[in-house]
Amino acid sequence: MPTQGWSELGGRLRAMREAAGVSLNAMAAKTHYSKPYLSQLERGIRAAGSDHVTAYSRALNVAADALSGPSQDPLRVAHEWLVADTPVALHREAGRRVGESLVDELERRVIELRLLDDTIGGGDLIPLVRRELADTAEVVKCGSYTEPVGRRLRIVVGELAQLVGWVASDAGNYLEAERTYLDGVSAAQEAGDSALAGQLLSSLAYQMSDVGNPADAALLAKSAVAGARTASPVVRTLLLERVAWANARSRDREATRRALDAVDDAYEERSPGIAEPHWVYWMSRDEIDVMAGRCLIEMGDPVSAAPLLTAAIDGYDADHAREVALYQTWLAESYARAGELDAARGVIERARSAAADVNSVRLIRRVEAIRRLVS
Repeated sequence: MPTQGWSELGGRLRAMREAAGVSLNAMAAKTHYSKPYLSQLERGIRAAGSDHVTAYSRALNVAADALSGPSQDPLRVAHEWLVADTPVALHREAGRRVGESLVDELERRVIELRLLDDTIGGGDLIPLVRRELADTAEVVKCGSYTEPVGRRLRIVVGELAQLVGWVASDAGNYLEAERTYLDGVSAAQEAGDSALAGQLLSSLAYQMSDVGNPADAALLAKSAVAGARTASPVVRTLLLERVAWANARSRDREATRRALDAVDDAYEERSPGIAEPHWVYWMSRDEIDVMAGRCLIEMGDPVSAAPLLTAAIDGYDADHAREVALYQTWLAESYARAGELDAARGVIERARSAAADVNSVRLIRRVEAIRRLVS
C-alpha cells in the first residue's frame, strides 16, 4: 500500500464507489463486508488497508492504484516525520491539559508509523518510532488527564512499544527490543488490554525463537495465548502463529501441527462484525500459508513448503520489498533442502538484490545464511 493517511484512503474509496454509482448496500453484498463496517472505513473511523483496496478494486472493476492514489517515497515520508515536531511537543509548548484530540492524533500516528514499517527497513524507521514512544510515555508520566484518556494513552504506549520492539529487532537491536516489549506489557496491563499484552509477549517470543532459546519462546508464546482469552479471532490467529513457530524451532512436530490447526480454526472465526485492532491488519491467508511453509521446513518437509510459499509470494504487494525478500529466503531454503540447488540459488539471488535496497539487519542476515547453505 502507498503510505498515506487511512482516513484519506477511506475517503478515496467512498469517492470511487459513489462515482461508480454503487450504494453502500450493494458494496456490502459485493465485498461481504457489512454496511456499517464499510461506512466506518469510508469515514475514517476504521483504518482502511490493502485488503479493503483489493475488495473495492474487484467490486468496482477498477485498478487498485486508482483507489489507493499515487505512491510516495517512504524514506522521504520518514524524513518528514523525523524533522517535524510531534503532536506531544506542540502540546507541551501550549501547556494544555491532555484531552481526546491529542489522543486521537497519537492513535492516528501510530497507525501511520505501523504502515511505514511495511515499506521501510528497521534501520531507517527506528529513530522515528523511538521518539514517538518517548514523547507519548512522557505524557503518560507527567500529563494531566481523565481516566478514560489515560487508558487510551497507555494503549498507544503499548502499541508503540510493540512497534519499537519489532523495528529494533529488525535492526538487530535485540536487547532494546526485549526491554521495550516488556515495558509495553506493563502499559497494556495498566490499560486493561490483555490482547495487546499478549501481542507484546508473543512478539518477544517470536524474537526468542530466532535468537534465543526456542523452548523458552514456546512457553512464552503459550502464555501470551492463555493471557488473552477474550482476544478476537484474528488476534488469536496471530498469537497462535507465534506458538507454531516457536514449537517448530524447538523441533516439536506434534505441537507445531496442533498449533497450525488452531491457527486455521481461529482465522475461520473472523467476521466483519467482530472488531479487530489495527495491529492485525496485515494478517491474511497468504501470511498463514507463509508461516505454515516455514514450519514445514523446520519439521523436515521442504517439498510441501514450496507451493505454499510460492503462491503467497506471487500474491504479495511488491512495495513490501523486505517481506517479499524474506519469504523468498524461505522458498530458497525449501528448494535447497529438497536438493534443488539451482532453483534455490536463483531465488536467493533475487532476495539478495532486494535486500540491497532495504535497511534491515534481519533480512541481510537471513539472505547470507541461505547463500551459505546453497554455496
